[in-house]
Amino acid sequence: MDFIVVGSGIAGLTFVNQTARHFQTLILTKKDRAESNTNYAQGGIAGVVSDGDTFEMHAADTHTAGAGLCRPEAVQTLVTEGPDRIRELIALGARFSTERDPDGTEHLALGREGGHSRNRIVHAVDRTGWECERALLGAVRDLPRLRIVEHCLVIDLALAEVDGRTTCVGVYALDAASGDLRLFLARAVVLASGGCGRIYLHTTNPDIATGDGVAMAWRAGAAIANMEFIQFHPTTLYHPHGHSFLISEAVRGEGGILRTADGETFMHRYHPMGDLAPRDIVARAIHAERLKRGEPCVYLDITHLGDDFIRHRFPTIHARCMELGLDIAAKPIPVVPAAHYMCGGVETDLDGRTTLPGLFAAGEVACTGVHGANRLASNSLLEAMVFGHRAAQAAIEDAAHSGLPDGMAPVSADDVSVRGSGLKAGSEAPPPAVLGASRKHLQAVMNDYAGIVRNDRHLATADSQIRRFQKETRDLLRVSRRDPDIYELRNMADVARLVVRSALARNESRGLHYNTDHPDTDPEQAHDTILRRPG
Repeated sequence: MDFIVVGSGIAGLTFVNQTARHFQTLILTKKDRAESNTNYAQGGIAGVVSDGDTFEMHAADTHTAGAGLCRPEAVQTLVTEGPDRIRELIALGARFSTERDPDGTEHLALGREGGHSRNRIVHAVDRTGWECERALLGAVRDLPRLRIVEHCLVIDLALAEVDGRTTCVGVYALDAASGDLRLFLARAVVLASGGCGRIYLHTTNPDIATGDGVAMAWRAGAAIANMEFIQFHPTTLYHPHGHSFLISEAVRGEGGILRTADGETFMHRYHPMGDLAPRDIVARAIHAERLKRGEPCVYLDITHLGDDFIRHRFPTIHARCMELGLDIAAKPIPVVPAAHYMCGGVETDLDGRTTLPGLFAAGEVACTGVHGANRLASNSLLEAMVFGHRAAQAAIEDAAHSGLPDGMAPVSADDVSVRGSGLKAGSEAPPPAVLGASRKHLQAVMNDYAGIVRNDRHLATADSQIRRFQKETRDLLRVSRRDPDIYELRNMADVARLVVRSALARNESRGLHYNTDHPDTDPEQAHDTILRRPG
């Protein structure tokens, strides 16, 4: 095999669309191929595609949101190469929302979201991620050199010494149906496995977002960057049966107004851009208003936009709320913040290369330097496409000079020894209720002690408790190494610890990291938080 891609979201599919035309490429995905964070992205793709916009404006907005930590060369790459990736997606069949000028000329309908100084959000009403996934899956489906294996959980990276360097040469994976462990070898492995929202109790992310890629890369020795910057989406539906359903940032971009229960507006007291302030500002403002008033939520009011407009612009949101008995054209939407996006991840260069030879990363799992301390709205799908494309070009170039090490061959399930797991023989899985309770406990620890607002004492408490979770998962793996839920719990515990350790290392408040013991931004700490595993 030439390339193994872990994950089937927009970053992985963009990579595959380049490589699988000429190289044997394998996608391993732990659920259905269309199940990814991409599929749930509502808002859109930011890009300079109109005459009234410039690369400099998009870059400036990105830097402002990133609170001094964006890497200039990464931002420049994003904004200048992004429009080409958007056009390529359209050429592959993506159907984005359009509108007509008075003279009948049709063009892309561009929305605006928090932190943007111009309307530059390309969208497919309020299900843009789904449309991107549909178009990309359709484009790669018949590529002759592509194989997609579903319901296959990658559990660790396979390492070997190549030319005197520890190198990633493949992956160990668990077939969820059969329980078989397998070793897949390749010239390069690409992590495109998404984020880690499920380490928190309340999240917009699907169940698959358990931080697998970051955890595996960490255990293999790759550098991890900026994990303290977890973005909480400020507006998710507050409803007993709503399951943290996302209310897109585009709702505020179209004129939605945040109010308290008594109808009072408040965002003007927190930021000059009011309801269109960057997400970190809005999330903390909502958090503060809830605490001050003792109320469980605030309200997002779009009733003034009219029923026809709401149904046309936000059909998915409108339909979902109506299913729950909430007519958003008549009543404001109750909302609360929820964990949404991981701005840090596996450290990469501009071509997706990590610090571990043979390993690439793209999409939310990667830290390219684009987002800094806070992601600008709708830069995520753009980043996944831009750097997924660049990673493919770099991997193809590297493949001409690389080969698999001699003497490596697939091994049986009984022979697999995963780095750092301490696995022993065993086959009986613990009851699902035990794993479910452990997962809920870990999520509650992160929610209570490492959420939107933090302090040193709470972070130290979280660190101590998470270390116990890490030991617990090692013990569980000694009992059973054929249960996907145990591997996910291990990954969640490892990633939660990385978030907390990074937060403890940053003794200031910046972007998404707000510590009441260090409320000011320290210019001396305008640098990335890099964690490397000893040895």
